[in-house]
Amino acid sequence: MTFQWFDLAFKVQGSVAPIILPRVLIFAGFALGISVFHYYEPQISLKVFGDMTNNVVFNLVLGLLLVFRTNTAYDRYWEGRKAWGTLVVNIRNLSRLMQISINSPQVEDQKDKEKSIQLLTAFAIATKLHLRNEEISTHLNQILTEDEVLKLNNVKHVPLELTLWLSSYLQKQMQSDRFDTNYFVTMNTQINALVEGLTSCERILKTPLPIAYRIYLKRLILIYCFGLPFHLVIDIHWLTAIAVGLVSFILLGVEQIGNEIENPFGHDFNDLPIDEICEGITNNVKQVISYQSI
Repeated sequence: MTFQWFDLAFKVQGSVAPIILPRVLIFAGFALGISVFHYYEPQISLKVFGDMTNNVVFNLVLGLLLVFRTNTAYDRYWEGRKAWGTLVVNIRNLSRLMQISINSPQVEDQKDKEKSIQLLTAFAIATKLHLRNEEISTHLNQILTEDEVLKLNNVKHVPLELTLWLSSYLQKQMQSDRFDTNYFVTMNTQINALVEGLTSCERILKTPLPIAYRIYLKRLILIYCFGLPFHLVIDIHWLTAIAVGLVSFILLGVEQIGNEIENPFGHDFNDLPIDEICEGITNNVKQVISYQSI
């Protein structure tokens, strides 16, 4: 367990250290320059420039903004995970109900039902691509026909279009008395929940933290890290660069973590494992389709 702790502490993949390292070196280099200046001109006091770093109000505001930035980013990450959890639950339930409740006396009817259930897999993959602003290209070729893929290429909102296809199929089956009306109400509610989960993801994606907060936080960190060497150089001299490097590493690291998880739907190591979630949905749907009543 101890070795695992140290292994995780020094892990590079998933860490923000490589991203913030150039900025840390800039602040440390600036601190080294202040140390050199102080060594050759000790009679010139620069402590007044560093007094800001001891100001209680300044430190309080900086700390509050860092906490606010991290909490806001994690809230977005967790909301994204809950939204995808909603999609997984409703896809499982909807596929199960479609398989069990819809009568398919003919072979052609069974094929249509299986194809409609597979639309749930297509919906999950299309939602992933939609959130990443990627083209569906060949991602859905194994699920949909070539004509259907071409049709989806011509619509503005692919996941929404797939829910329309699902609703249309269920409506036709109900009109043909293939399943009970109560099941139709339940399944329609679950399709509504899929749209709700999709909309929640879009809300997270399209509502970034206001730019004013981000600018102000960066400016406060900039002032603090450039002012700190003037305060420390009198007491620790040549160790100032190391101290400033460590402090800037902490402040920049906390800020960068917020940047990393603010949009949790991308390909980064710290984003949600949407690819694995979609793969799990695909396997779940395949299991439902292969089910044979006892």
